[in-house]
Amino acid sequence: MIHKLLLYSFIFLYGIAGILHFVQPDLYLEVIPEWLGNKVIINYLAGAMELLVAILAYSKNTRVVAVYITIAMLLAFTISHVYFIQQGSCAGTFCIAPWIAWVRLLIIHPLLIWWAWFIRKISY
Repeated sequence: MIHKLLLYSFIFLYGIAGILHFVQPDLYLEVIPEWLGNKVIINYLAGAMELLVAILAYSKNTRVVAVYITIAMLLAFTISHVYFIQQGSCAGTFCIAPWIAWVRLLIIHPLLIWWAWFIRKISY
């Protein structure tokens, strides 16, 4: 039962996260460093990848691919998490306490990677 909950919540989380890149791009654009290139393309690509992960994770035949994409994506997103901290833990006018940004980077981010790694073995 817990395995199904972890799998379906993973799919839901990445599906919603992917959609948010398209419906609220401004928040994401604020945490993409200029030096990475075209922020709009990067944002939409990230959103599309998160949607792809949600779709691929649904099937046991493609779940491992989803896991590897997720881990690569989360490692790439580390750039934005560090940039967010460098910007005073603010994305435009949205700000959080710096300690929350650090917890996100050092605890939540690795937990998301573990979560992806964990679902690879779920067989349904």
